[in-house]
Amino acid sequence: MTKKKKKYGIRKFINDIHLWLGIGSGIILFLVCLSGTFLTFEHEIKDIFTEKMVVTPSGEAKSVSELTALINESVEGELTRVTLPAEANQPYEFTVKTNPKDRRGSAFYVNPYTAEILKAPKSSADGFMMFMFRMHRWIMLEVPVGRPIVGIATIIFLILSVSGIVLWFPKKVKWKNMKSGFKIKTNANWKRVNHDLHNTLGFYACIFIVIMGLTGLCWSFEGYRDGLSAVIGTKVFGNRGGGPAIEVKAQDSKTITLEEAVAITNKEFDFEGDTRVSFPSKKNKFYSISKYNKSSFSPVTADALTLDIYGNVLKKEYFNDKPLNVRIASLIKPIHTGQIFGLFSQILYFLACLIATSLPITGTLIWLNKMKKKKK
Repeated sequence: MTKKKKKYGIRKFINDIHLWLGIGSGIILFLVCLSGTFLTFEHEIKDIFTEKMVVTPSGEAKSVSELTALINESVEGELTRVTLPAEANQPYEFTVKTNPKDRRGSAFYVNPYTAEILKAPKSSADGFMMFMFRMHRWIMLEVPVGRPIVGIATIIFLILSVSGIVLWFPKKVKWKNMKSGFKIKTNANWKRVNHDLHNTLGFYACIFIVIMGLTGLCWSFEGYRDGLSAVIGTKVFGNRGGGPAIEVKAQDSKTITLEEAVAITNKEFDFEGDTRVSFPSKKNKFYSISKYNKSSFSPVTADALTLDIYGNVLKKEYFNDKPLNVRIASLIKPIHTGQIFGLFSQILYFLACLIATSLPITGTLIWLNKMKKKKK
């Protein structure tokens, strides 16, 4: 008797989609995920290979205005902001746009007790981490070519994640059939172990892969970013370009000093933490100040204050009081990189990226083993 041919059902279709998309994008996904694994601890890796900048407190620190004048005299360019650390043994960080192409500005560090301009530390890992960054964003190609390739690979990874979860569930959804999908059978042969590594670890990492994929597409496609902005009801990366204009009416009163601006900030935000002050410019005649709460569970969120040059509070924002959609939009980058909750989320993202890096390998081995079976 001849065996009846199995019907080509929806599960088989999903399996084929999962298989061929995975094989077609495997190398790119491997490179993107591998580089993402390193970038999860980018700053920590750089710090290991960088001599720490520590100053010795001696007497009273010099005024911020005095140090600002020193930077203006010593460095050519436009001084845009200063970061005042909460710790007394840390130098002040001044950001200067040294030329029109220097969009983000260059960092200059100053000992607040001696007014000495310190040499910016260079990490021996800088070149390696930049290589990983370019690999992650553009797979080492020119930006116009590499960016959409990585974007398409990310979309494929999202499809693989969803289809993988569907395939993870057994045909008959019962606990006794499902429980094997939660663990790796380490005492089995290597083929079974490889299958469990792909199936089980992929299941645990799936939610993080989806989060990283959905946020990562914001850098790949402008249309996607605009669409996501429409969905959540506020602009993603909305602060790029300077934000909304704020009118400052001229007054007869005296303009405030930088120290007074910082003092007003500390009065409005009565907690310890790093303070970042963006200076008034020809375009915007106000101080834009962010203060990071040292005791906050999330190290990347800051409360914001806008002061005019006369010391009037134009705007005061507590991050936790903002609408949920605004908070999500402003945290797209730390949500993508895993810095949202500091070391705790970084470890989770590191493990998820490590698993994601292994999935193209274990998936390919599963396919090769099935091909051998068919030949036999």
